Amino acid sequence: MGTCICATCGNHFPDPPPQVCAVCADERQWVPPGGQRWTTLAELAAAGHRSDVRAVEPGLTGIGADPPVAIGQRSLLVSTPEGNLLWDPSGFIDDAAVAAVRAAGGLRFVTASHPHFYGAIASWARSFGAEILVPVDDVAWLRADAELPVRLWSGVLEVLPGVTLVQCGGHFPGSAVLHWASGAAGRGVLLAGDTIMVTPGEDRVTFLFSAPNRLPLSEAAVLGVAEAVRPLAFDRIYSGWWTPVLRAGAWETVRRSALRYIEHLNGTA
Repeated sequence: MGTCICATCGNHFPDPPPQVCAVCADERQWVPPGGQRWTTLAELAAAGHRSDVRAVEPGLTGIGADPPVAIGQRSLLVSTPEGNLLWDPSGFIDDAAVAAVRAAGGLRFVTASHPHFYGAIASWARSFGAEILVPVDDVAWLRADAELPVRLWSGVLEVLPGVTLVQCGGHFPGSAVLHWASGAAGRGVLLAGDTIMVTPGEDRVTFLFSAPNRLPLSEAAVLGVAEAVRPLAFDRIYSGWWTPVLRAGAWETVRRSALRYIEHLNGTA
């Protein structure tokens, strides 16, 4: 069975695909005015897309596409002595990306912050026999072959020593962050996708129901996200793209940004 890729969000679907991508038809995403368009990995490669592999910090490798595909997120590979995890896989995967991960020790787990970033999650799992981790609340969005190993989770899940998934909700019910305790030279890192989105000035974060459609979250949802990460120790946040990055002081910045967001919601800013 072949694979079709939504040109707008980058999620992979079995061939033949549906008439419209279910991810983009949801009000958190968008279908182009010209209608749904599907592509394939072969077409993307023929158009000049290639994997873009970069060292981000010790133990963390970014894997994106050049030029970017669809939403444009880059994956993050967390390497540990007990195995590796791939976070937020983009819609593009090629032999060079697979070879880079193999050289880094392979892949035990693949997961994502939310359904917009499931991308090539099934292809990565198939390439390495890796286990797909998906929140119970968002499993209906996953498109994966029945034979692939899928583990459902909720709340908090320590996947590897010092590598923990935390369900925050907000953007999607299962929206999550990944806490990497040894990142940032031991000060702690959050991989946040757009569950917690770093803003262009790299001095605050924001929380959205839909970024492209400019829909905010409720006060309760923002408080829920902030409370979910409050017990964690982290000094740095990587969102879904190469930049921006919240490079230091991230825990306090999340707290302060959540309070400021709520002030604007309530008209007290």
